[in-house]
Amino acid sequence: MAQAKKILAFVFLLLCGIAHAKELRVLMVLSDSTPLYLNFAKSFSQNLSTDIRFDLIQHAEDFNAQKTDLIVSVGVRAAYRVAEKTSQPLLAAMIPSKTYADLRTLKQGAISAIYLDQPWRRQANLLHVVLPERKRIGVLYSASLDIPAMRRELALYHDTLIARHLSGGDTLSADLDDVLVESDVLLAVPDNEIYNANSIRNILLSSYRRGIPLVGVSEAYVRAGALCAIFSTPEQLAVQAVSATITYARTGKLPEVQFPVQYSIAVNRTVARAFGLVIEPDDAILLQIRKLSGSLR
Repeated sequence: MAQAKKILAFVFLLLCGIAHAKELRVLMVLSDSTPLYLNFAKSFSQNLSTDIRFDLIQHAEDFNAQKTDLIVSVGVRAAYRVAEKTSQPLLAAMIPSKTYADLRTLKQGAISAIYLDQPWRRQANLLHVVLPERKRIGVLYSASLDIPAMRRELALYHDTLIARHLSGGDTLSADLDDVLVESDVLLAVPDNEIYNANSIRNILLSSYRRGIPLVGVSEAYVRAGALCAIFSTPEQLAVQAVSATITYARTGKLPEVQFPVQYSIAVNRTVARAFGLVIEPDDAILLQIRKLSGSLR
């Protein structure tokens, strides 16, 4: 009996040792300490399993290949910093889909991502629900964009894509006018060369003068004067990152790259009235989009 107890005690200690050895260490690296990224980090830590160790670096430049099991970068700057500095497994969260290809060329070792931008089907659904009579969808872009996929999704609602690549230099105003003159609505894409703090006001004014509403990529765009946007909050993306982290803890493999699973919408009612548009309540719009997507998330 005493011998059996000793064996059981040994097995217990061995199992404890194995559990401890397999404890996953996660290091999160933020691009900076703005509320957007801090909210992501807070939600991530609150939803993370207690058996996963979590550490945080609030500024990308402070990362110097610290040893860990998995790195979760948040934002573009952090993703590039980590990709350049280490071969440790990386989950890059809150990055545009177009950034991922660049990271793959930089990064040694395992990498996956949770995109910031919404899939084209979801964008097409939003346009169909909010602006069903506006069939010519203008898009101005500077970096690579999957134009054929975008065209296919819009064609499901008999919409036409008016896509123009930025010519370069100081041609933004002229290129924008070329798109607006052929379009019924301007759809913004996550492209900082075109849509940034210095240009957004002029883009909005140009679209207003032509009676063309702008559909943005975030709630901030709607506050600035875009008609509407479909987007995922930092908290929603953080929950998805927790799920990917748990998958890695269980399997040792990162999941495939992912578009946002959960999403929200926002409408600027003042802008809608200025354009003479009657738009349903946000909840009703969201429900229709989810039904069109075949999902009730």
